Amino acid sequence: MKNIISVTPLQFPWQTHDPFIFCAYHKDDYPAGRSDMTPDADLNGRSLGHDFDSSNAWRMYHGRSVPGFPQHPHRGFETITIAKMGLVDHADSLGAAGRFGNGDVQWMTAGRGVLHSEMFPLLNQEADNPLELFQIWLNLPAKHKMVDPHFKMLWRDSITELSVEDEMGKSAKINVVAGSFKDNEAPPPPPNSWASDPENEVAIWTIRMEAGAVLTLPPTKNEATRNLFFYHGESLLCEEETVECDHRISLVSTAPVTIKNGPRESHLLLLQGKPIGEPVAQHGPFVMNTPDEIQSAFSDFQRTQFGGWPWPKNDQVHPRESGRFALHADGHKEEKSDITL
Repeated sequence: MKNIISVTPLQFPWQTHDPFIFCAYHKDDYPAGRSDMTPDADLNGRSLGHDFDSSNAWRMYHGRSVPGFPQHPHRGFETITIAKMGLVDHADSLGAAGRFGNGDVQWMTAGRGVLHSEMFPLLNQEADNPLELFQIWLNLPAKHKMVDPHFKMLWRDSITELSVEDEMGKSAKINVVAGSFKDNEAPPPPPNSWASDPENEVAIWTIRMEAGAVLTLPPTKNEATRNLFFYHGESLLCEEETVECDHRISLVSTAPVTIKNGPRESHLLLLQGKPIGEPVAQHGPFVMNTPDEIQSAFSDFQRTQFGGWPWPKNDQVHPRESGRFALHADGHKEEKSDITL
């Protein structure tokens, strides 16, 4: 079809196009937690420290007691963590920290370098602790790769959620994390982000479509990469082409595209943006423009540890009684009064 560039199977991590680096989708049916927020389950036989076995209902990832990602470095790009379900405990080398989840989004600019950890505390001791999140890597242009690191919270009550009905009254719900949908704007991104310039038309939307619902994606003003990740459901029609679940649909962005959902509720993620159009050199957690800059990143990290790790544990988790909060490097603290579970 003229507005479909390609349809490809989803693999871990999900492959993206410039200005994005990739997207990791995590869905884990964690069991009840113990008093120390570790899984109330036998961990024997798991590859602790590197548990990515997708045949299991849940994974420890790089965690050895609490699941998650203990302290590790980043430079040269941004992480956007959409915590649809479950909780994430953040800590970093700037002394900043936070607990967020169940619809919150953390947008972190790594810039010249930061260490951070992302752990998944299992607070519920009486029932399961399901987790579902996206971590999206958005590149930074060369002029911003060495800016000061920081993070911003997009709390769930600040994120625009739209319900769009079709002619038959069936609905699609859209959460606008970045960009806008028909003049409904997302909260502003960090100032040095590629998404901070509206001309770059960066959009991040999560979409939930009722069975049989029809949704038309509006066109961009200028050419951008546009990928639709179909990760939950059965099938849908995109421009009259049948697409099965667990596929990425790469679309022409400058034309409206109509999607008709199949017989089951479907969930999709849209990533869109004007390409940065610069060389990309990536090695593990560093994304720069040249191999020499990657070598400098490793050298700087070995020499400075990007400021060092100020927390007692590499897999830092916050007290179980903590609610959702964000403590910023300048000492400013945001606290949310509603319960975490």
